[in-house]
Amino acid sequence: MVLKPFHTEALNGLCSKDQLDLLNSIDCLRSQGISHYVSLPQIIVCGDQSSGKSSVLEAISGVPFPTKSNLCTRFPIELVLRKTSHIGVSVSIVPHESRSESEQLSLGGFHEKLDDFDGLPTLIEKAKAALAISTHGRAFSKDLLRIEVSGPDRPHLTIVDLPGLIHSETKQQSASDVELVQDVVQAYMKEPRSIILAVVSAKNDYANQIVLKLARAADKRGNRTLGVITKPDTLIANSESEAMYVSLARNQDVEFRLGWHVLKNMDSETGEWSLADRDVKEEEFFSQGIWEDLPRSLLGIDKLRKRLSKVLLIQIAAELPSLIDEIEIKSNACRSRLDKLGEPRATLDEQRLYLLHISQSFQSLIKASVDGTYNDTFFGDAQSEPGYQKRIRAVVQNLNLDFAGHITRRGHRREITESTGNTHVSRSVISTTREEFMDHIEHLMQRTRGRELPGTFNPMIVADLFLEQSTPWEAITRSHIEKVWKAAKEFLSFTTTYVADAATSKALFQKIFEPALNQLLGILNAKTTELLTPHQKSHPITYNHYFTEALQKVRSERSMDEYTTIIKDFFRVSSLESVYIDDRYDLHRLVTALVQRTEPDTNRFACSEALDCMEAYYKVALKRFVDDIAIEVIEAKLISRLHDIFSPITVTSMPADLVTSIAGESEENRAQREQLNKQLEVLMKGTETCKRFIGVRILDADDSTTQSGTTSSSANYDPSDSNETFDDSISDVTNRSRTRTSPPPAEPSPAPSEEPGAADESQEESSFSPSAPMKGKRKSKFAARRAVFESD
Repeated sequence: MVLKPFHTEALNGLCSKDQLDLLNSIDCLRSQGISHYVSLPQIIVCGDQSSGKSSVLEAISGVPFPTKSNLCTRFPIELVLRKTSHIGVSVSIVPHESRSESEQLSLGGFHEKLDDFDGLPTLIEKAKAALAISTHGRAFSKDLLRIEVSGPDRPHLTIVDLPGLIHSETKQQSASDVELVQDVVQAYMKEPRSIILAVVSAKNDYANQIVLKLARAADKRGNRTLGVITKPDTLIANSESEAMYVSLARNQDVEFRLGWHVLKNMDSETGEWSLADRDVKEEEFFSQGIWEDLPRSLLGIDKLRKRLSKVLLIQIAAELPSLIDEIEIKSNACRSRLDKLGEPRATLDEQRLYLLHISQSFQSLIKASVDGTYNDTFFGDAQSEPGYQKRIRAVVQNLNLDFAGHITRRGHRREITESTGNTHVSRSVISTTREEFMDHIEHLMQRTRGRELPGTFNPMIVADLFLEQSTPWEAITRSHIEKVWKAAKEFLSFTTTYVADAATSKALFQKIFEPALNQLLGILNAKTTELLTPHQKSHPITYNHYFTEALQKVRSERSMDEYTTIIKDFFRVSSLESVYIDDRYDLHRLVTALVQRTEPDTNRFACSEALDCMEAYYKVALKRFVDDIAIEVIEAKLISRLHDIFSPITVTSMPADLVTSIAGESEENRAQREQLNKQLEVLMKGTETCKRFIGVRILDADDSTTQSGTTSSSANYDPSDSNETFDDSISDVTNRSRTRTSPPPAEPSPAPSEEPGAADESQEESSFSPSAPMKGKRKSKFAARRAVFESD
């Protein structure tokens, strides 16, 4: 095979063996598919349509892309250039992750070899056909075309060329195409490890070119963007536009931390040039006029190749620690999902063993949650709703407290108030005065009269009154039982999902947990009925001394109310606080009034006594009932039995067909395990590869500055430095990539000048800091254009 060589010696000795190994390793990881899981350092070429992107790419790579027909702007192209002893070109398609599995397999099979670059247009046409791109149909694709070019005279570089940004829709390019291209470009730009090569054409006002706005949006500080100015030969010499683009090249207007570079493209419309001719004409152009005053390191393709190789190498070295961390996180997530899938389960023994394993994990989590020890990672954040629902002890405690408060407020049929229609009484409770309640009791006593003497009452009247008063208990209690049961069901759902894979957890819930939970719900309701029955059908029984205390308290409170009324009537006041004793009041009469306070109606007296007894017994019975529901129903019949729903003993006694139906591995799970194992293998290789280069010197031994994956020098990278070695120190890029949010350096670094006597002036100019003040009319024009750019 004969490929067009580079006629330059600039790349000789650029990279050491370690550096070449590092670049090769990162590309190896990319080819293995690790970029599907983590973001890898890379250079992306972005620009508006017709900005000269393809010409820039051709000049960098030596690959003659067909620039006239826009064949290379329909999908992202990953151009991999490697300096190797053997020569070769291969082309393949990397399907976008949004493609279906069948489409990915089909497109992933596209792989072609080239004998020379003359066949590249034809090959791109074949790729377009494979991607279903046509003039009248789909115009763009998110899939990636990968072109690998190796040879002894190639730069060591990987670049992703993106479709040109479209300003407005046309007949050939719809509004959806405009949006798709912009989405693709933005997605690449937002990758935090991507170096953005923003191509700007001097043919148009840079303030109106979309690429700069998108680059600023994705890289707000301009830390990882390198600007490239193309077509400078279209500018009129000594014009204001030419001066503005020179200012841009000096990084004095739109400022990027990596600075700017200027290239003169081949004129693809007027004639065919060789790459050698292109370089000669570019050198001639930059050796005259205003461009001659710019530092040589900012001009020409040869210097750009070196800059890009350095920038990519430094970006990789700077990102190694964070890349390793990210790969470790993804690897751990992979292992966790594989643990849930378990070992392959083809035989009955393997399936039963898998169920035994997850049953042990299940029981461990159940015990921790029931005991209230939430140390396992399963429980997550208590502030989140899922995290709270996994803490079954906390959920049950809170539901029991809610139940106790609810039944206390709404569990009685009637509530005695000072007047009927009291707004503070619950809607489900009947508001009544004491006299009205006694009227009701008197009527009931007349209907149930037995052998009791006048002034006394039949003890069964208390049972009747209590039965009526406690009528709401059943509905409130059964509602509470259902809430707790549903909370337990939700808890078990979270637990099975955590310990088993999706298919197994679903089968477990359908075949084991739901039947067991339905059975438990029946037991809970049966036990609730058992506890309600004595309160609904039996006569009142209690040996709790609290009943006597409650009865005395009820009578005391009632007597207090009656005596208060007598005293207020005696002193003719509305409140006891306003009573003042003097000689006008006969206290003997007050004592007589209190002593003579009797109920002449024996039936009313009996009603009052019966009401007092019922109220006292209701308080005692309610406290006992609430505790019984919490202990005898919730705790004994539900919570304590959660362990036994899915225990190792249960698994051991399962029929073979049930074991297979639950733990038998589906085709989906087998495919998922295979995919996860493949992903984990890629990630593990990535970890090993990256760790090999931690601490490796990034600069050659002859350089005065050294750089490694974990250390860096303190100098700032100055893109205008004319030194041919790595002494144009780039450690600022490394430090900045580790702490992305750190502010720009406070002190600007001076831009070198090739003109004598420019030292003082250079102190005010920097590639990384706001430009020095400009004078007169030119300053106002630059400021106006910059304001237009920054305002968008």
